[in-house]
Order: sequence, then structure tokens, then C-alpha cells
Amino acid sequence: MEIGKKIRALRVKKGVTQETLAEALLVSSQAVSKWENEQSAPDIQLLPEIAVYFGVTVDELFSLSEEKEYDRIQNMLWDERVVSQSEADRAERWLLGKIKEGWRAADCYVLLADLYNHRAYSMHEQAAEYAKAALAIGEEGGLTQIKDAHGELCDAMDGFIPDWCARNHHKLIDYYRDYLEKHPQDWRAHMWLLDNLIDDNRLAEAEEVLARFEKINATYRPLGYRIQIARRAGRLDEAEALMRRLEEEYGEDHFAVFALGDELAVQARYDEAIAAYRRSFEIEKKPRYVDALISIAHIYEILGRPEKAIEALEEELVILRDEWDTTTGETADHVRREIERLKQ
Repeated sequence: MEIGKKIRALRVKKGVTQETLAEALLVSSQAVSKWENEQSAPDIQLLPEIAVYFGVTVDELFSLSEEKEYDRIQNMLWDERVVSQSEADRAERWLLGKIKEGWRAADCYVLLADLYNHRAYSMHEQAAEYAKAALAIGEEGGLTQIKDAHGELCDAMDGFIPDWCARNHHKLIDYYRDYLEKHPQDWRAHMWLLDNLIDDNRLAEAEEVLARFEKINATYRPLGYRIQIARRAGRLDEAEALMRRLEEEYGEDHFAVFALGDELAVQARYDEAIAAYRRSFEIEKKPRYVDALISIAHIYEILGRPEKAIEALEEELVILRDEWDTTTGETADHVRREIERLKQ
């Protein structure tokens, strides 16, 4: 929102006339009228007095339009590694206010979820560092609850949880079953349901969902799920044949080839996975996603080849710069931190 419109909105809300505001600020009513009509702007020295008069901060006088404020919050979540409590509270208040007004309520709810997940992620990073610090001291240094330190580290870094009661996904599965009753054509929801069913080894149920999914999605994706189910069920020859079919039928679809790379990586067939990821990256149209390069870097680090991982991450920085015009913010900074970590 331009400052003139903001002044008008504050004046109307306060219930005063242009003349009353002008008298309080020792300016003419014509000056106030010009501000509000965007014909001129108040002198910068007047801004503190205007803010005091309306009981707002100077920053609030320059509040953005709804669309721009929404974009500002979204960009903040993309660009900032850590969002402060005060900034998070401000963003939450604004989004909840827009939801109450009925302005892009669904999008605002998604951005709120993104805000909380972003903060949770950054808090998990800090939690991991604290848990590692405790383990570095160890029992020899006085750590009395080493089991708890390992547990906190695993929670913070999204590690494997041995207790089935803590790691199964039945609540999320139940949600998506109910959701699909109302939205049976949402193919993405079918995929989330399939992912969680397969992860819980509920393969018979996954087969039933897949049969419905195949009717509404004529891409490589159903075939990809057939591969996963066959592998999980121990039908390895069938899985291998389906993988060959995926490559033969969808070898020019970079998403399909990337999915093949994921399946090979899950099987720890790392050389083949790198080749698939590289192929998916080469056939993708610009601007290209960098997920393939990230995956390649992970594999090289697993293989104990940090120099090759660094090469992949440095290539990622080039793609971010040349194809996404991104050189600053957390998207690029995270890659630079990873490179420095590997160098050390």
C-alpha cells in the first residue's frame, strides 16, 4: 500500500477529517488531500509525527499491498535460514488477519504451515548441534543421560526410530483416505497416500490405491509405484523388469529418469543412480531443478568421495546463478555451507 492510501485508511479509521489531521500536523488540508490522492508525499521529517498521531510505527506507514506482503513473507521463508520469533509472530498475525477477511485464505493457510515448518526445521538444526555437543562431552565428561542425547539427535536429524508405534503413519494415511473420498481426482493425494502405505509395508492396501491411481494418471508415476511395491514385497525380478520398462517407455522424461535414479539409490546401486540422475539433469529443459545434483552430492559423500560431492554442489551454485538468478539468501548459502563442511 502506498503511503498516501495508508494515511487515508488510518484517518478514516480514526474518524477525523483531512482538516483535523492537517491542523494537528501544521500543514494545509490541501497537502493532506494531495498525499491521499498520491499527488505528493509527506516530507520525511513529518513521518514520526504522523506515526505518533495515528499510534503506529513509521514502518507501518509504509506497509505493503496484500499481494506484496504475502510475497515478502514467502521470500523471507525462502531466503532466511532463521526467522526470528518477532518476525514469525508478525507474519502469523498478518496471515491470520487475511484469513479472517477472506483474502486468499487457502494460500494463507499454506504459508502459515510453511512458516511453522521453516521454524521447526531451523530449530531442529539447533537441537542437533546441542545434542552433538552433549555427546562430545560424553559419559567421561559427566553426561548422565547418553541414551537421551542419542534420541534427541535422532529426532533432530529425522533419523530412524526403532519403535513402530512412533514411526508408523496410520494417522496421515487415515487423513488421506478421508480426503480422497471427497477429492477422488486429486492425483497428488493418491501419491502421498501411496508413499505412506508403502513406507508402512501396507502393500495390499497400496495395490488397491494404485489401481485407482492408474485410472486418473497416465504418466510414468503408476509404473514407479509398481516398482516400489514389487521391491518391498521381495519380487526383485519383477521390480527389475519394471525398471527396464520405465527406462524404455519414459527415457526422455526427466522426471521419470530422476525417479529411476531414486529407486537405484534406495537399492544402494550408487553408480547406476548417479548415471540416472545425471541423465535426468541433462535432458531437463532450462531452468533446471537442482535435485539431481544434490542427490549426486549425497551419494559421493556416502561413497567417501567428498571432492566429487563438492564438484556437484559447485555445479549447483552455477545453475542457481545462471538459470534461477539466485546468488544470495538461504537457497545459495546452504550450498556454500555444505561445500565448506565437506572441505573440512
